[in-house]
Amino acid sequence: MRLKEGHKEKDIIEAAIKVFAEFGYHNAKISTIAKKANVATGSVYVYYKNKEDILFNIFDTLWQDLFEKLRIVSDNSALLPDEKVELMVDMVFEVFSGNPSLAVVFVNEQNNIIRLGEYRFNDYYEKFLDFAEAVLKEGIAKGVFRKEIDLNVFRSFIFGAIRYLLHVWAEDPKKIGIKKISSTVKNLLLHGIM
Repeated sequence: MRLKEGHKEKDIIEAAIKVFAEFGYHNAKISTIAKKANVATGSVYVYYKNKEDILFNIFDTLWQDLFEKLRIVSDNSALLPDEKVELMVDMVFEVFSGNPSLAVVFVNEQNNIIRLGEYRFNDYYEKFLDFAEAVLKEGIAKGVFRKEIDLNVFRSFIFGAIRYLLHVWAEDPKKIGIKKISSTVKNLLLHGIM
C-alpha cells in the first residue's frame, strides 16, 4: 500500500472547500478538486472514499473546532455570561474570517446534509448548541439576561442570523468586514437580552 505523503490531504480539503464554494457540492467533481489541489485524481481516493466523504470531513473538522473552542469559553467560571456570549460570537466569526469559501460551503451545504439525516458532525453540532444554551441559562439564572427569552427560539434565531451574515460577508468580504459584523451582532445580542 502506498503511503500518504506531504500535505496532500490538507491540499485536497482546501481545494474541495474552494470548489464546493464555487460550484456547489452537487456540481463539484473530484477531478476538479484534484486539479485545484495539484494532485492526481487517484490521490484523492487515497484519502477519501468519495465527494461526500470530503464534505463530511470538512464539517466534522469545523464543528469539532467550534465545539472545543466554545467548551473552553463555557467552562471558564471567571467569565460573566455576557462576556461568554461576546467571546462565543467572536469565536464563530473568527473561524471563518480567513476563509470566505468555507463560509459559503457552511451556509450552502449544512442544511442539505442535515436534511439527509446522514451527518457525522451531529455530536459536535448538538453539543455546541447545548453549550451555547447553557451560557444563556446561566445568564438568566444570574439575572444578567431577561428571563422571558425562549431558548429554543433564541437558539434558532442566533444560528440563522449568523449563517445569513456569514453568507453576506462571504459574497463580498470588502462590503462589510467580518469584525464589524461580529461587533454589531454582539451589540444587538447583549442589548436585546439584558
